[in-house]
Amino acid sequence: MSGNETEAALGRAEELLERLKTTREELERLAAAENAEAAVEVLTELAELAKQVEVELAKARAQADRPSQPDASS
Repeated sequence: MSGNETEAALGRAEELLERLKTTREELERLAAAENAEAAVEVLTELAELAKQVEVELAKARAQADRPSQPDASS
């Protein structure tokens, strides 16, 4: 994974975090409306989004932990 791939993984994680925030707000609205069935569906979606964020952050972390590869043209 290159630096660009690391940045891309972080960008995807940021996008997923924004979706997570929006989905959490939807859950709060459903809770206020006491719509338990829909709230359970949204909780499932939140769990999946959280997993996706974790995957993208792990990709970025793995790249950041790797030693830099010397440029072959040097």
